[in-house]
Amino acid sequence: MENNPLFIGLWIVCGVATVVAAALAHRSRTALVVGRGAVGVLFIVGGALLHVINLVSGATYSGFADPAFFPWVTTTWQLVVVPDAVVFIGLLALFEAVVGVLAISGGRATQIGYAGVIAFYLLLWLFGWMELVWVLVLIVPMLLLLRAERRAVPTRSTAPSAAPGVGAQ
Repeated sequence: MENNPLFIGLWIVCGVATVVAAALAHRSRTALVVGRGAVGVLFIVGGALLHVINLVSGATYSGFADPAFFPWVTTTWQLVVVPDAVVFIGLLALFEAVVGVLAISGGRATQIGYAGVIAFYLLLWLFGWMELVWVLVLIVPMLLLLRAERRAVPTRSTAPSAAPGVGAQ
């Protein structure tokens, strides 16, 4: 199922939308919203839903770590994840769903979701060259989206204060 052309197309469309949104997010509210949507759909549909479909279909994920750059990644995956794939991949699906929902939520929730995506990408590269290319393409756009979201959310110190004399006794 992981080579399903529909999901591959979804990943590519969401990846391109993320890169374009990140390039424009510093000056466009629409780009911020597109970025949220692209990241959210990628993680909810292209991640969590795909994992649920795979698990229901009986996928074992036994070969996923075979292309990893370090033998300890492959060995650990085979010894820990594969025997309990339903638990570990289920937890991964839950994480991806939560991060995706946070990403589309706006405000500070989006910032938390993006931080989760960035943390995920910082670990994903370990699993092989395809994952490394994905991370190299998307890590900077994710950082740009996070920065744009941080700038878009007013902090307490920048929030407008009450008019002079209002509430004063």
